[in-house]
Amino acid sequence: MDKMVFKSNCLLMLTATIWGLAFVAQRMGMDHVGPFTYNGIRFALGSISLLPLLYMVKKQEKKYSFHTPGRKTVLLSGLLLGCALFAGASLQQVGLVYTTAGNAGFITGLYVVIVPLLGLFWKQRTDSGTWIGAVLAATGLYFLSVTDNFTIAFGDLLELIGAFFWAGHVLLIGWLSPKINAIRLSLIQFAVCSVLSLITAFIFEEIRIQGIMDAAAPIFYGGFCSVGIAYTLQVVAQKYAKPAHAAIILSMESPFAAVGGWIILQEILTGRAFFGCAMMLAGMLVSQLYPHIRAFLGRKAEVVS
Repeated sequence: MDKMVFKSNCLLMLTATIWGLAFVAQRMGMDHVGPFTYNGIRFALGSISLLPLLYMVKKQEKKYSFHTPGRKTVLLSGLLLGCALFAGASLQQVGLVYTTAGNAGFITGLYVVIVPLLGLFWKQRTDSGTWIGAVLAATGLYFLSVTDNFTIAFGDLLELIGAFFWAGHVLLIGWLSPKINAIRLSLIQFAVCSVLSLITAFIFEEIRIQGIMDAAAPIFYGGFCSVGIAYTLQVVAQKYAKPAHAAIILSMESPFAAVGGWIILQEILTGRAFFGCAMMLAGMLVSQLYPHIRAFLGRKAEVVS
């Protein structure tokens, strides 16, 4: 495996870990504030956390005379990403009001299936392992969220719709991150998402200072760790990772969300839900290991012949 690809995969796995535990923080935060208030503040903190890094980037660009895209290009790219991020984050956060952290984590992971499908519109090819993994993941999601009566909870449905926006967000980052500095792109998209969330919060929610103070710890984790660190790692890592493979690694946030919900929130998985989670995890692993298995079998066939 190429050194930069391996490094990107490690960064994406770290991102998935932070995001998985963030589902727990998001549920805890909404004990005190509304979903749009939570998102508005945490994405604002995420933007602020990147200001020192942006200052360093500007110094480097000035020192080495790096070519940078025009301001209009950067702003429009950040606006596009910010709108996709707002849609996905809003559906996820509101969905968490009606479902568990574990369910939200695994259903959000459905974008592992959606990314290669949407990628076809961009003429992006993907191997058989990705499709096999996608089928396993989709089957797992069925056992996790669809009941024996073929009904789905409202919160799970919101998470499902949000998965399409997360898939679009992954593809957009894969398209834009090689062209625009990751720090600058991240800061703008976080700011856009924050403004849109706060506007929505002022319209539909009651914002109380005491509630914000009570939710300070979950908001801090959601802002500085989940947003400031993890989303930036995603943008940096996707410079060298294929969008479909990036989606698979990032969907590992699902098991971390379930484990975090079990340990911290005492959420319990039924046997059916546990089987669904196991199927999803199998799909993720198959998708990642397929190229290596195929290469190994190819080398073995050459030796035999």
